[in-house]
Amino acid sequence: MHIALIIFGALLAFAAIGSASSKLLKVPDVMTAMAAVGVKPNQIPLLAYIEIAGGLGIIVGIWNQQLGLLATIGLTLYFGIALIVHFSRRHKVSDYGAAMGIFIITLVTLYLQQRR
Repeated sequence: MHIALIIFGALLAFAAIGSASSKLLKVPDVMTAMAAVGVKPNQIPLLAYIEIAGGLGIIVGIWNQQLGLLATIGLTLYFGIALIVHFSRRHKVSDYGAAMGIFIITLVTLYLQQRR
């Protein structure tokens, strides 16, 4: 279980920090997607910093069980809310596929964190 947690935790941290980087670098597709769900440009850096904090919390959480669990819960809520917003606006899967993939990784990581 510990090896699986390290693998999924690293994958989740990489995905969260990568997602945040694309927001901070203002990648055009990401900016368009953020606008489509009603996120204002001045809110995007805050969302990116939340993802970075979650990703770093996951990494440190490999050694600190409580921090790892809290960071995983935070990222699960973050991406879960993102999906709810996409669903409420009836977006196509192509619009929220990345968020769905990361959300699934958060669920697996959350399960592994709890079984630790």
